[in-house]
Amino acid sequence: MSSMSNQSILRGSVIVAVSAAVIGACTSGESETAYARELTSAVAQGTTAVKTTAPSKAALRLVLAPSGNAARYRVREQLMHHDFPNDAVGETKSLTGAIALDADGKVIRDESKFTLDAGTFVSDQKRRDGYVRGRLLESDDYPTITFVPSEVRGVKLPMPKSGSADVQILGDLTVHGVTRPTTWNGTVQFNNAGLTGTASTIFTFEDIQLDQPRVPVLLSVADSIKLELDFNMVRQ
Repeated sequence: MSSMSNQSILRGSVIVAVSAAVIGACTSGESETAYARELTSAVAQGTTAVKTTAPSKAALRLVLAPSGNAARYRVREQLMHHDFPNDAVGETKSLTGAIALDADGKVIRDESKFTLDAGTFVSDQKRRDGYVRGRLLESDDYPTITFVPSEVRGVKLPMPKSGSADVQILGDLTVHGVTRPTTWNGTVQFNNAGLTGTASTIFTFEDIQLDQPRVPVLLSVADSIKLELDFNMVRQ
């Protein structure tokens, strides 16, 4: 009798808790109606493992389109047998990402992240590419570079469908397993599908705990690294 009574009490508690969640969801608007139906269905089936993750609160979600995106590094170097310094530039188009904003234009961090493949940078020198991938970034151990935005300045909601704007994107950049706050400065052009733009940030080798390259063909390497991003983002 005691066991049956405990089971009844437990089932009753689950139903009460789930019903309260359903009522709360239904009062929040049409965007959460599906969530309420899902909870109700779980009760009807006698399921105690109810999904409790609330629907996204994003008023705007932008994702990188399949094309039109590239990331590159730029470092000033002086090579042997060259009269002038030049920029070492490596580029990859292997990147994905999305950013979500709530109704107040604030970034939803749990739904916003950009990732690029650290082992896919290509420059005009194969020896440089091998060094960057293998010895500098150690891409086998640290295969990705990530950026998690926390704030966007210069874009207001509702987002326009034409024109341009200067933007700042703040967030956490992780390179070679080291995470640091960064600010990207850039410009965007709005269109019916979303926006396109460019942005860049600068940091030092020391900032991400990397040693400056030391190889025989290099006379010198600047301490600063510039990361540049070309992006084509569409509404989702």
